Amino acid sequence: MSRYLLAIDQGTTSSRAIIFDDKGVQVSSAQQEFHQYFPKDGWVEHDALEIWDSAIAVCRRALKDSGLAAQDLAGIGITNQRETTVIWDRETGQPIHHAVVWQDRRTASLCTKLKQDGYETMVVDRTGLLIDPYFSATKIAWLLDNVDGARQRAEQGELAFGTVDSWLLWNLTKGRSHCTDATNASRTALFNIHTQRWDDELLSLFRVPGALLPEVLDCAADYGEADAEWLGAAVPVAGIAGDQHAALIGQACFEPGMAKSTYGTGCFLMLNTGDKALRSENRLLTTMAYRLNGKPCYAIEGSIFVAGAAMQWLRDGLKLIAHASESAGHAETVGVDNPVYLVPAFTGLGAPHWDPNARGAILGLTRDTGIAEIVTAGLQSVCYQTKDLVRAIRNDGALLESLRVDGGMVVNDWVMQFLSDILNVPVDRPSVTETTALGAAYLAGLQTGVFGSLEQISGMWECERQFRPAMRPALRESLYAGWLDAVERVCNN
Repeated sequence: MSRYLLAIDQGTTSSRAIIFDDKGVQVSSAQQEFHQYFPKDGWVEHDALEIWDSAIAVCRRALKDSGLAAQDLAGIGITNQRETTVIWDRETGQPIHHAVVWQDRRTASLCTKLKQDGYETMVVDRTGLLIDPYFSATKIAWLLDNVDGARQRAEQGELAFGTVDSWLLWNLTKGRSHCTDATNASRTALFNIHTQRWDDELLSLFRVPGALLPEVLDCAADYGEADAEWLGAAVPVAGIAGDQHAALIGQACFEPGMAKSTYGTGCFLMLNTGDKALRSENRLLTTMAYRLNGKPCYAIEGSIFVAGAAMQWLRDGLKLIAHASESAGHAETVGVDNPVYLVPAFTGLGAPHWDPNARGAILGLTRDTGIAEIVTAGLQSVCYQTKDLVRAIRNDGALLESLRVDGGMVVNDWVMQFLSDILNVPVDRPSVTETTALGAAYLAGLQTGVFGSLEQISGMWECERQFRPAMRPALRESLYAGWLDAVERVCNN
């Protein structure tokens, strides 16, 4: 029996493929960046065909580098940037427009009108989500209203919608599978997380024809086979989850109260609430954690739009650093007591502020402020934003006593120590920090019999290093008060 698993981790700025063995150990990996389009202020787009090309290219490269053949793979797991919206022609497979990315704010005025008209309570009750441009529903409506003939073609069943997982699956299976999983469906604002179905009233509210939508399956399920053309042999696609849900699985946060925070382009903190969909009173999201064997598990989530993207901006936009790894040296020079605050509201602010019109700012500048202080403020902004989320989670009555972390930024020891200090909780960094891809592999492994249970997966999680809080309470409070003041200055709400 094949014991290797291929995880496709399709992110906001790059596509990656990682092959894992049956112990959850990485065998090989490949990564490829792709183009970001910013046609207007607050607009963010991707070329869906370029996403597909990059995804299949890294799969082939990872397979080649591993020395394995497609026949050695038990299955494929897909994890993806969520909410990003693709609509394509069912006959030709051609997208009707660039993908509209999760960060995109073009539907802010539509969301404002829907809230003013009193629909947010209904949306929150059914989906666990707020009305915000972040989610797919208004992006779909925008595409149907702004691409010639799209709405009529959608109503006639000629077009298909998908988040990126569905788009990749469609291409892998050559159009035989138009499906998504419950986690990705739960991020569209069209899926009722209590009934586990597309909701007709929400479809009507957002003016989305039901004929566009994919079938919703469990996270570990039979999604069809990747065609033999792509990798040399047919391989089952056996697991799908949105990136943050996959990271929760990769971090083995299977018990209520367990939490993880992923630091990639954005930052996403998710806390498992078990079979109860806990409604937030502090503008966090209620979402699916995962769905296995038809049984939903829920989570509460805080979404930060800009984390690693702030460092990317300091590197590529301002050219203050040549590589993200330089940031730790700057931070060690400046220290934690930095009077400069960078609020990275480049595309508005996410949880718990939800201000699509906020814009970024650097505050506290003096004549002796230099590159080191600004770069350090960029690192600290990620930790301060996480503190905003943790404070909201605690105000909702959920206990968070430790935090498992993953993503590209967690290799930075300075950031992890500052995170522990500002949150005043232990921060656990696992041995495998590519937990998003690992979670997708675990799902595919559960479906194909490589792994027998969640308990087996829990036993495979290992802590590489724990960071414990050591900051004086007075300094913690002073630094965070400065952050709250900075955020207040950029908010428009």
